[in-house]
Amino acid sequence: MITLVNILALVFAYLIGSVASAVWIGQIFYRIDVREYGSGNSGATNAFRILGKKAGVAVLFIDSFKGWLSVNLATVLNMAGISHMIPGTAPFIDLQLALGIAALLGHIFPVYVGFRGGKGIATLLGIIMAVHPAAALASMGVFVIVLLISRYVSLSSMIAATTFPIVVIFIFETTISSLVIFSLIIAILVLITHQKNIERLLRKEEGKANLFGKSET
Repeated sequence: MITLVNILALVFAYLIGSVASAVWIGQIFYRIDVREYGSGNSGATNAFRILGKKAGVAVLFIDSFKGWLSVNLATVLNMAGISHMIPGTAPFIDLQLALGIAALLGHIFPVYVGFRGGKGIATLLGIIMAVHPAAALASMGVFVIVLLISRYVSLSSMIAATTFPIVVIFIFETTISSLVIFSLIIAILVLITHQKNIERLLRKEEGKANLFGKSET
């Protein structure tokens, strides 16, 4: 249901998603804009690559948290007595997904830093952790396994993203159509945003992550 409260919540979710942690941490503590280096994205992967592990972990946490927090605005509305949707039902999940998408758009097109953001993988992680924790953990497990084997963050992200709808649809047999569609959109979106990574992987030019040091190029 489209209400003024829901519209305001969506705007707030977008503003939360627009928090440009990689850009701000880089500028405040390192005097650089991470978007001018590496992949040119203001995401956790580029923060790890350019700013180092400490900054990368901070960016990963913040970007994931803002996705999780945005989705849980639906719960906050219920607790405040503003909304009366029943958690777990289709209308409640629809609102959660809408809030998550708003946050994701905020991350990709952040209003605070000229609409130049990242690919949104960490924010997506926070979103799916809030919407379907079990499926999210399964996807995270796949990500870790692929990363340990291949050391390609991009490949790990793409395989984990495509794992999510498989787990949602076939393992947990989700019947809520909006969640099924959302899981499929996630997989497609990640593949689209990683087009250049796919090209580099095919040319064997993609940088590998050294889990015990700096990333390789």
